[in-house]
Amino acid sequence: MFDTFAAVLDWFGIVIFAISGALVASRKQMDIFGFVLLGTVTGIGGGTVRDVLLGALPVFWVTDPGHLVTCVSVSAATFFLAHIPQSRYRLLLWFDAVGMALFAVTGAEKALLLGSGPTVAVAMGVVGATFGGIIRDVLGGESPVLLRREIYVSAALAGAVLFVGASELQVPREWALAAGFVVAAAIRLAALRWDWSLPRYRPRPGREPGTPS
Repeated sequence: MFDTFAAVLDWFGIVIFAISGALVASRKQMDIFGFVLLGTVTGIGGGTVRDVLLGALPVFWVTDPGHLVTCVSVSAATFFLAHIPQSRYRLLLWFDAVGMALFAVTGAEKALLLGSGPTVAVAMGVVGATFGGIIRDVLGGESPVLLRREIYVSAALAGAVLFVGASELQVPREWALAAGFVVAAAIRLAALRWDWSLPRYRPRPGREPGTPS
C-alpha cells in the first residue's frame, strides 16, 4: 500500500508540474516544442537536482524513461487544451501549488529511503519542490519563484518538516505523506488567497538604501 501510494503521489506531482510548465509556455505564446521543453524541465527538473545531490545515479527518469515520456505527452496535450480555462495564470498558480506540495514530501521521502538524516531529507524535499519551478521561470522569462515576496519555499519547508518529523515519530508513512502534502498545499493556497508574504528587509533608520555598511 505504501509503495503504491508514494508512487502515485510522485507520478501525480510530475504530471501537475509538467502542466504548470506548459501553461507558462502558453502565456508566452510558444510553439509546441516550447511547451514540451518547459513542461518537461518543470516536471523532472527538481527531482533531477535532488537525485544528483543525493548521488542517486542514474537519475530517476533515466532509470524509468516513462517519466520523460509522460512529461512530453502531457506538455504536448496542454498545447491543444491551454485555451480552455478562462484564466491560465490562476490555473498555473493552483497547479504549481499542488505540484510543490507533492514534491516536498516525495523528495524528503526519497532522501530518507536512501539513508539520509532528517535535516538532509528536509532539504531535499525543498529542493525537489522548488527547483523545477525555478528552472521553468528562468527559461520562461519570469521572475524566479524563489525570489518573489510571496510564500512558496516556506510552504515546501513546512510540508517537508512535518513529513520528516512524523516519520521520525513512527507515524505510518501514508499518513505522514498525506499530512505533509496537505500542510504545504494549504499554506501555499492560503497565501495565494489572502496575499500572505514574509516580512521583508527594511533599511535601518538614518541609512539610505544602497549605502555601504
